[in-house]
Amino acid sequence: MKTLNLSTEQDTIDLAKYLAPLLKEGDIITLFGDLGSGKTFFVKQLGKALGIEEEIDSPSFVLMKEYSGGRLPLYHLDLYRLRNKEEIYCLGLFDILEQGITVIEWPLLVNDLLPYQTLKLEFHFDGKKRWVDIIPDKEHSPYF
Repeated sequence: MKTLNLSTEQDTIDLAKYLAPLLKEGDIITLFGDLGSGKTFFVKQLGKALGIEEEIDSPSFVLMKEYSGGRLPLYHLDLYRLRNKEEIYCLGLFDILEQGITVIEWPLLVNDLLPYQTLKLEFHFDGKKRWVDIIPDKEHSPYF
């Protein structure tokens, strides 16, 4: 595990710019953290770093948004509103996992269902400071 201070928005932008060229088709990033901790902002910056020009916003009400036009497709999911695993299967999550980069906010319901390597980012905000714990799997560990 590696902890990075996110003292400024630029720190989050730099993290996204660092990760973007390392990611490959089929990679999954799970994002943990309270509301307002910086998860969606990170995804917006990751999309930009991948070359996606479309505005990225939170998929809270539609659960999943797909963005193309960058180096790889980006699938952004927000599973905060899901209450059971059956809803996940209706979403079609497992049909897209190998087609691009999948970023999942609020992944608790799917964590044990993900059949692929994941990079786990835990965002924290204590009211004054922001930081992220990066927990790579074996596949991503050389980068951290």
